[in-house]
Amino acid sequence: MDLNVLCIATYFKGERFMREVHAQGARVYLLTVAKLLERAWPRDILADVFAMRDGADLGETTRTVSYLARNIRFDRIVALDDFDVETAASLREHLRIPGMGDTTARHFRDKLAMRVKAREAGIPVPDFVHVLNYDAVRDFMRRVPPPWMNKPRSEASAAGITKVHAENQLWELTAKQGDRQSYFLLEQFLPGDVYHVDSIVTEREIVFSETHKCGTPPFDVAHGGGIFSSSTVLRGSPEDLELRDLNARTLACMNLVRGVSHVEFIKARADGKLYMLECAARVGGAHISDMVEASTGLNLWAEWAKIEVGGGKAPYTLPPARREYGGLIVTLAKDERPDTSALDAPEVVYRSQEKHHIGLVLRSPSRERVEALLAEYIERVRPMVATMPALEKPAN
Repeated sequence: MDLNVLCIATYFKGERFMREVHAQGARVYLLTVAKLLERAWPRDILADVFAMRDGADLGETTRTVSYLARNIRFDRIVALDDFDVETAASLREHLRIPGMGDTTARHFRDKLAMRVKAREAGIPVPDFVHVLNYDAVRDFMRRVPPPWMNKPRSEASAAGITKVHAENQLWELTAKQGDRQSYFLLEQFLPGDVYHVDSIVTEREIVFSETHKCGTPPFDVAHGGGIFSSSTVLRGSPEDLELRDLNARTLACMNLVRGVSHVEFIKARADGKLYMLECAARVGGAHISDMVEASTGLNLWAEWAKIEVGGGKAPYTLPPARREYGGLIVTLAKDERPDTSALDAPEVVYRSQEKHHIGLVLRSPSRERVEALLAEYIERVRPMVATMPALEKPAN
């Protein structure tokens, strides 16, 4: 196959994607940043590896890729991390390469754009206002009781979010943000349970999706420390069906043509309704893909690679999938190499090897068994947990 795929990665991830693209017969090129150049990229299958200087802006990246394109005809440009989605979209526009362009990419990166688009389509979202016009912001604060969430428009996960409890706190915060305050939105705080739906999409059709419920909400973990956990929702339950329906409506209105997605919802305690929180055109982080693979046998990175190589011209066939249940525990650890060997149930199918991390993935035909093990292991892991201040950008 005479196909050249440029993968952009400013975090160390995506090996399974690159290996599958190579297995499909395409040539794989990697563009990363200088500080990651020595990481264990799959160089045995990469045609070449290029590195931007750390902190390079979009203009510099565009000039670099355009220079490379003098001798390499790139047929696909793929962002392996959320922070690279807009860069890849801009490069596609500049080089006129097929794939998601700037406008659609905004719906998957810009928290304001995705909320406006969802609200226009009748998809429930927490009430919000752009931190732009002060009269509109004051009106919002009069209508919506505190606390509120001040969110950066183009970060990922819970990075950079501040919980605001009073009007004077908001104005102090915007004063510190200065001319960057328009890059934020103010949102109604909805206490509740957080869910995520991870999907495979080809030609606007969702051919695979898994619904999951988080333990402690990701915001609380990121800002207060603790343990992130997630598990498969009971298959066929009203909750599962409602999440799938709202996920399908969300991806349709955001115009995802092909690829993978990670969409987060919250079920508000006040009214029991589901609201969309985040919509990303990427594989979920924090070992979510490992949990999906454990419960179904499908690797989201590998399936995404097949779809990207096909480019809508070659038909994609979803492999057979298991219908078991998965569970996930992820946390920072005090020790560089925490000893989790005592957590030895046969349902443990994956252990993270990252330094100062604990990551466990569980698999069982029984949802009850997964939930019981999660409850037990979370308590046994607690003494090993380390905490640190919330990051401006999430660790990947």
